Amino acid sequence: MINVELTPREALEQFFGFSTFKGEQEAIIQSILEGQNTFVIMPTGGGKSLCYQLPALMRDGTAIVVSPLIALMKNQVDAIRSFSNDEGVAHFLNSSLSRNEAQRVRQDILDGRTKLLYVAPESLTKKENIEFLAEIPISFFAIDEAHCISEWGHDFRPEYRRLRTIFDEIKRVPVIALTATATQKVQEDILKNLDMPGARVYKASFNRPNLYYEVRPKRDVGTDIIRFIKQHSGRSGIIYCLSRKKVEEMAEMLNVNGITALPYHAGMDAAQRARHQDKFLMEEVDVIVATIAFGMGIDKPDVRFVIHHDIPKSLESYYQETGRAGRDGGEGKCVSFYSYKDIEKLEKFLQGKPVAEQEIGKQLLQDTVGYAETSMCRRKYLLHYFGEEMDGDTCGNCDNCLDPKKPFDATDALGLLLEAVAESKERHRAKFICDLLTGTQSSEVKTYKGSGMASYGKGSEHDNRFWMAVLRQGLVNGFLSKDIESYGNIGITEQGRKFMKKPWKVSFTEERDFTTDEVPGANGSARGTADEKLMKMLRDLRQQVARKQNLPPYVIFQDPSLDEMTIRYPVTIEELTQITGVGPGKAQKYGKAFVDLIANYVEENEIERAEEVTVRSIVNKSSNKVHIIQNVDRKMPLDAIARAKGLSMDDLLQEMEHIVNSGTRLNIGYHLDEMLDSDSQDEIMDYFSEAETDDLEAANAEFDGDYSEEEIRLMRIRFLSEVAN
Repeated sequence: MINVELTPREALEQFFGFSTFKGEQEAIIQSILEGQNTFVIMPTGGGKSLCYQLPALMRDGTAIVVSPLIALMKNQVDAIRSFSNDEGVAHFLNSSLSRNEAQRVRQDILDGRTKLLYVAPESLTKKENIEFLAEIPISFFAIDEAHCISEWGHDFRPEYRRLRTIFDEIKRVPVIALTATATQKVQEDILKNLDMPGARVYKASFNRPNLYYEVRPKRDVGTDIIRFIKQHSGRSGIIYCLSRKKVEEMAEMLNVNGITALPYHAGMDAAQRARHQDKFLMEEVDVIVATIAFGMGIDKPDVRFVIHHDIPKSLESYYQETGRAGRDGGEGKCVSFYSYKDIEKLEKFLQGKPVAEQEIGKQLLQDTVGYAETSMCRRKYLLHYFGEEMDGDTCGNCDNCLDPKKPFDATDALGLLLEAVAESKERHRAKFICDLLTGTQSSEVKTYKGSGMASYGKGSEHDNRFWMAVLRQGLVNGFLSKDIESYGNIGITEQGRKFMKKPWKVSFTEERDFTTDEVPGANGSARGTADEKLMKMLRDLRQQVARKQNLPPYVIFQDPSLDEMTIRYPVTIEELTQITGVGPGKAQKYGKAFVDLIANYVEENEIERAEEVTVRSIVNKSSNKVHIIQNVDRKMPLDAIARAKGLSMDDLLQEMEHIVNSGTRLNIGYHLDEMLDSDSQDEIMDYFSEAETDDLEAANAEFDGDYSEEEIRLMRIRFLSEVAN
C-alpha cells in the first residue's frame, strides 16, 4: 500500500512507475485528496482511470467505483492488481460472482485490504449491499462513464439516474464523475442529477491530432474494408457494426480472406466475450468486429484503425469509439461508411418510444448526418460540437482537408438564411428554415403558415441540401446557435446580428453529396474511382452481346458489376466470379468476351492490378443459397424458407436476387401462380423484357400501384431466372 505522506507525484512513481502526469491529472487527483466533488471530462486515452485509482490508493477507506460493464470492471481490476503484490487491493462486486466469491470480497474490504471496489449500478440497489457499504469506511464514490446518467448522453441508462439517492442512503462522501464525451448539455445534466455542489470541473481538450477522420459512401463495404485492412496488414483494428448479425458476417468474411478476426457482441456469453477480448489484447488476432458493447475502458494503446461499417447513433458514440485508435499518440485511422438509408433505419427504431426520447434521438441523428455530409474540416466540426473551437479552418488530417471541396461565396445565402430565422422568431429547427426558403409545403410550414412569410420560397433556386449546408456552416462559424433544450431550435448569435446589420464577405464550401457516385479521396488521392474509358468499352461490349441474345443489356451484367470490373480488372473466368452479381453460371455464359477485353486493356495500358483482386464471399451466404435453391426446387412456401434461416421476407428476396443475378435459375412459378393471374404475370414480364433498366422505382412508377413492390421483385427474379440464366 502507498504511504499516505507521499505527494501525488511520488505516489505515481511508487505504484505505477511513471514520473510525470498527463494533462490535468495531478490537479484532479489533488482535488479528490482534498475531499472535493470533482467532474472530469477527458477524451479516451487521456488517462481518466488514474484520476481515481491513485487517490483511492492514497486515502483511507475503500473507493466505490460505479462501472457499466462487467468486462470493463474485470479489465480494470486486473490492471490494478498487476501493479500490486496484494490481490485484494481491487475487487469487483457483481452478478458474475458466486456466493463464496462475493463473501471473500466483503472480507477483504472489512480487513482493510481493498482500496478500489468496482460495482454495477444494479448491484448498488441491492439492500444487502447498501447495508454492507454503510458500515465500511468509504473514501469517495467514482462514477465512470458518467454520460450514462444523461438522457442526452449516447449510452443513457435509467439506473444511473438513481445513483445520488443510493449514495445518500449509504453515506455522504465526495463524488468524482468521469466521462470521455460530454456536450455542454450532458455536462449540466450530470452535475444537476448527481447534486454535486461546488464541484471542480476539469475539461481536457477533445482534439486528438494524431487521428485521421474519413467518411466514405456505403457501396461494396466488405471489399472496401478488406482492401483497407490488407493495406494495413498486421496492425490492430476495431470494426463497429450496429447489428449482431452483421458482426458475425463481417468477422467470417475477414477470416475467409486471410485476416484474423473475432466477433464481439452482447448475444455471446460472457466467457466467450472475455476470451475474444483477451485474444485481441494479447495480439492473437488483428481485428475485433463488434457492436458498441466492445471497447469501454479497453486499454490497448496501439489500435491503428477504427472502422464504422454503420454510422453511429450520435457524435458522442462516434467520438468515443474512434477515440480507441492511436491512444499511444501514434497513427490512428478512423474510417466510417455512410448512407442516409442507415439514418432512416435508425429513425424507425425510435418509433414507439416516448416523444421526448424520440426528439432527443432524432436531434442526435441529425448532428451525425451533419458530420457525415459536411465538407468542412471534420476535426473543426467535431470540436465545435463538444464546445471547443479549433484555431484555423483546416487540420490537414481528415479527408475534407486533404481532398477539399470547392468554396463558394455564401454572403447572400447567409443573409437570406438569417432573415428567415429572424422572421420565424428563432422558434424553429433547421428543417423548417430550409423548407421555408425552398418554398416546400411541409406539414410544419403549413401549421405555422410559412407560405405567408416574406422568406417563403426566397431561396427556391437552391434545394434543401444547399440550405442545410449553409445552416451547418453558419452554426460552426458562429453566426447561428442551436438550443438543445428545445430539441434544436435555431437562433441568431451576436455575430449573426452584426452580419445582418452590415454584411461582410463570407465563404463556405460545397457539401459532399452521398446520393451520387462521388467517392471522396483517402489521403488526398482518388479512391476506387472507376476507369471511365474501360467502363465505356464494357458497356459497348454488353450492348453487342445483348443485341445478339435479344435481351436487355442489364440482363447480361448489371452496372454495379461492370463498375467493379473497372476497379478490380478481372482477367480470368475464376476472377470474374468474385465480382458482385457474377456467379459461375453467368461467368461461363457471358464472361469470356469481357475478361478477354479487360486482359487486353490491362496489357495495353500497363495497369498494375491490386494484389487482392479476389475477395471471397462468406460460407453462410452459400449455405443460405443452397438452402433456398433446394427448397424452391421442392416448392416450399417462401415464408417457410425464410423462417428456417431466420430471414425476413426482404432478406430472402435479396438473397434470391443475388442468386439469379449470379447466373443460377430459381423456378418460383409455383409461388407466383398463387399471387398473380397469368395475364398480370405476362404484363410484368413484357415490361422487363422491353425496359432499359430493372430499377424498382421505375417499375413501380410504370404500374402506378397496380402491383406491390414484393410482387414486382418476385416477377423480376422470375424474369432474370428464365431469360438471363
